[in-house]
Amino acid sequence: MRTTQSPQLRGSDQPLRGRLALVTGAAQGVGKGIAIELARAGCTVAVNYLNDPEPASETVEQIRTLGGQAVAIRADVRSSRQVRRMLATLAKQYDRLDILVNNAGTQTWAPLLQLTEADWDRDIDTNLKGSFLCLQAAAAWMKDSGGGSIINIGSGCNKVPFPRLVSYSASKGGIEMLTKVAAIELGRYGIRVNCIAPGAILIDRTLREEPRYASIWGKQAPLGRAGIPADVGNSVVFLASDAASYVSGQTLWVDGAAFTQASWPYKVTDEEPRPKKTSRRSRAVRVRK
Repeated sequence: MRTTQSPQLRGSDQPLRGRLALVTGAAQGVGKGIAIELARAGCTVAVNYLNDPEPASETVEQIRTLGGQAVAIRADVRSSRQVRRMLATLAKQYDRLDILVNNAGTQTWAPLLQLTEADWDRDIDTNLKGSFLCLQAAAAWMKDSGGGSIINIGSGCNKVPFPRLVSYSASKGGIEMLTKVAAIELGRYGIRVNCIAPGAILIDRTLREEPRYASIWGKQAPLGRAGIPADVGNSVVFLASDAASYVSGQTLWVDGAAFTQASWPYKVTDEEPRPKKTSRRSRAVRVRK
C-alpha cells in the first residue's frame, strides 16, 4: 500500500493557523487522523471523546509533540445537554469556534431482519442526531462570531447501500441531506457546511475486522490502494480553508474512485476493443428485421 507522510509543523504550511477546530470522536481512527492534520495546518484542536480518556490524551500528546496545540474534552454527542456543556467549556477558553468536524460514529453489523431496536437507536443517535446536535450548537456560536466551516463525515453508503449495515447506511444518508439543508440555511451567516464521504480507510479497527483489509479494498479502488486517515484529514483541511471559501453544500468523495466505479461487465484495458465478426447469415437476419 502506498502512503504519504505529512511533515512536521511549519508556519508556511499552515493555512488554518490560529483557528480553533472541534473534532468529535477524535481519540482514535479516522477522527485522530483528522485532528492531527488540522493541527499540522495550524489549528488548535479540541479532541472530543466519549468514555476512555487515555486514547484522547495520546492524541493530544502526539499533536503537542508535533508542535501543535490541543485539548481533550469529554462529551456524549447524543446528549444535547453534554454538547451544550462542551461548547460552553470551549467558549470560556476561546473567543470563537472556526471549524467543527462531526466525525463521531458507530455501526452495527447485522441483517435487516435481525437488527435490534437498541442497535438502531444507538447508531442513529450517535451518527445522525449527534451530528445535528453538534452542528446546531456550533452554528449558533459561529453565527455570533462571523462564520465558520462545518464538515460532516459521511461514508461510501451516502451513495450505495451497504448490506448488513442498515442503521449505519441510513444515518450516513441522512447526514448528506442534513449537510445540504444546513448549507442553505446557514450560508447567510457566513457558515459553510460540507460533507466528506470516505471510502475504505485502513485503521486499527478495520485491520482487526479483516487482516487483509488493505489488499481486499485496494483491488476495489481504481487508484489501487486503501485509504489512510491522513487522506481524510487533508480533505478536511482543504474544505475548512480559505481555498474552499465558495464551496458549501457539497460531498467530497475520498475513496480512490471506488464508489464512483459502477459494476461493469467488460474488462477495462488500455487497448481498443475489437468488434466481433459476424457471419453473412446473421447479418442478413438483422437486415430482414
